[in-house]
Amino acid sequence: MKRHVVRIALGLALMLLFIGHAGDFYNIGLITRLDNIIYDTRLVLTMPGGVDPRVVILDIDERSLDKNALGRWPWRRDKISALLKKLFDEYGIVIAGFDVVFAEPDESSGLPVLDKLAKGKLKDVGEFQSALKELRPELDYDSIFANTLKGRPVVLAYYLNSEENAVRSGAIPEPVLPEGTFQGRKIRFTTWRGYGGNLPEFQANAANAGHFNPLVDADGVSRRVPMLAEYGGAYYEALSLAMVRVLAGYPKVEPGFAPARFSSKSYSGLEWLKVGPVTIPVDDTVSALIPYRGRRGSFKYISLADVYFDKVPKDELRGKIALIGTSAPGLLDLRSTPVGAVFPGVEIHANMITAMLDNEFKEKPPYMLGAEVVLLLIAGITLSLLVPLLSPLKATLVSLLATLLITGLNVIVWNKGLVLPLASGLLMIAALFALNMSWGYFVESRSKRQFTELFGQYVPPELVDEMAKDPEKYTMEGKSEELTVLFSDIVGFTSISEGLAPKELSQFINDYLTAMSLVIRGNRGTLDKYIGDAIMAFWGAPVADPEHARQAVISAMAMQAELDNVRAQMRARGWPDIRIGVGVNTGQMRVGDMGSKLRKAYTVMGDAVNLSSRLEGLTRVYGVGILVGPNTRQLVKDIVFREVDRVKVKGKDEPVDIFEPIGIEGQVEKKVMDEIKLWHKALRAYRAQNWDQAEMDLFNAQRMSPECTLYQLYFERIKQCRVDPPGPNWDGVTTFKTK
Repeated sequence: MKRHVVRIALGLALMLLFIGHAGDFYNIGLITRLDNIIYDTRLVLTMPGGVDPRVVILDIDERSLDKNALGRWPWRRDKISALLKKLFDEYGIVIAGFDVVFAEPDESSGLPVLDKLAKGKLKDVGEFQSALKELRPELDYDSIFANTLKGRPVVLAYYLNSEENAVRSGAIPEPVLPEGTFQGRKIRFTTWRGYGGNLPEFQANAANAGHFNPLVDADGVSRRVPMLAEYGGAYYEALSLAMVRVLAGYPKVEPGFAPARFSSKSYSGLEWLKVGPVTIPVDDTVSALIPYRGRRGSFKYISLADVYFDKVPKDELRGKIALIGTSAPGLLDLRSTPVGAVFPGVEIHANMITAMLDNEFKEKPPYMLGAEVVLLLIAGITLSLLVPLLSPLKATLVSLLATLLITGLNVIVWNKGLVLPLASGLLMIAALFALNMSWGYFVESRSKRQFTELFGQYVPPELVDEMAKDPEKYTMEGKSEELTVLFSDIVGFTSISEGLAPKELSQFINDYLTAMSLVIRGNRGTLDKYIGDAIMAFWGAPVADPEHARQAVISAMAMQAELDNVRAQMRARGWPDIRIGVGVNTGQMRVGDMGSKLRKAYTVMGDAVNLSSRLEGLTRVYGVGILVGPNTRQLVKDIVFREVDRVKVKGKDEPVDIFEPIGIEGQVEKKVMDEIKLWHKALRAYRAQNWDQAEMDLFNAQRMSPECTLYQLYFERIKQCRVDPPGPNWDGVTTFKTK
């Protein structure tokens, strides 16, 4: 865990970046755009579809605008009055809502011109004045329209303007909630500075009116409608809400707040609006998500021209909620929505009305912000702490699992009617995964390269890989450890080198050192150095190995076995035959990066190292291939050893027993085991100064291995002791004065 602190810290910092966006401290455009795409995709995939028969859209379409139909917009108000009367009195609709604004007086009848004449040139013409008075009711189209509105459930529309120098024109209804309703609560109402309303006489006679302003997100898509809009400190309802309130008998709009214990300075607690039997969930801008039923055409469109000319069956509109709006491109009421890039604005109101009738809205209450932050915290902390500890494959699987869990939870929440942002969670998981994979590739691979540079020339590749997994555990600084060291040397190399040409000698030594080094590395040994033809290696560092003594002895025996292959290759080239001596010893020694300012090497030093070197030299004296020290012999339990002697080497006052490894227990022939027993018996007799018994045992052992130099050496020693007895206090130790 300690070596991953930096990576974990970076992961947590990355998590905080996403939490800052989720907590609305700042906005990251990429996350917002991706969240919008995910929302739109979920909406499209889960739309109920079909056509809702309760609402019809009476369309001011291209056919209605034809000169042979009702003509270009705006139509004469007397025509619109005739349409309204027909819709209510003949077709039997229950309510009509206009998605257009009647902001200017209708002067198409010429009445203003006639009034001007009546006050001017014709003011004294009695017949003209009398005729005008009689014709006025027929020519005052605005009064006709106002009278038609009176007493009928007709809801008008108006728009709000947020521009700095917005004008105020026409009339708008009384607010549904007075100024100060939300005082002390932090609610992000859109600031509206002006409006465009209907003529005052129309507003006075209409059943109600509502604004038709949707909220357009940064990508230009309409996903929400502000159910309440603030203007001049008071609060005004949306067109769809105004129509539903008329249908429900004008119930009050009652704000719904979360319990006080859940509110705070940063959370207003406003979560819904209650309107009679209807509950409308709202977000922190008091907007409701538009619950699109489907793509364009989820409501029946009927051309107003067909209504005007009685081409629509009467039952087709009876009992319907009628929205009068336009799909004609020239009248500029087409919007970009999640379900279509070109979508009539009037159909947005239709979707909102049916959702209110069914009490079916997707909710994104302000507290979902807290839910998103908590989810990011849980996922971010878990992945930041866990992924750095895993292999790339496991990290990939864990990241995929986290993605599936967050996505699955999001789907469950969506099906419950709640909208929980998903993009921040997915992007955070992807970013944490990318961070850790990049770290592993660039940083840890660099550490591995550094380890290879530091230890690769000494340590087998598999040990370098093992060390690179936890580099902080390994260092080249000097320390004291119990290790096992090996020295090997070619016997008589000086004379061999004199008999070879320089190029042959180079190839000779390269082939030999390569073969022996591969054996050492194959047994997890650390190559220390080459000294001419000599090899120095050790076990137990830099990677700890509790079997270091055994590995060294196995390596020594394997080197002697590999030498047979090397000899065969050299004989094939006509090169001299070779023998090697190997010394192995275990003990406390200093290991680390040692040397001068000019050159250093990772090596070992100490008395135990020196003894190994002395043992290698003694192999020539005793005619054996390998000699090991007493500590090595004590640590290795499954190898058969032959005790060779008790010696004092140059530079040491204490005698040590030295041994020759014969083979792995259970793999040594019985004949050899019998010979070793006989030898050990002879050695005991020798140290007891029982020369006759020692000679007899040596003679029998020599018969089993006539070529053994060791037996001949002891025959010579016994002969010398007979001539010059060592005395009663003799300890059987052989002292060497030279290296």
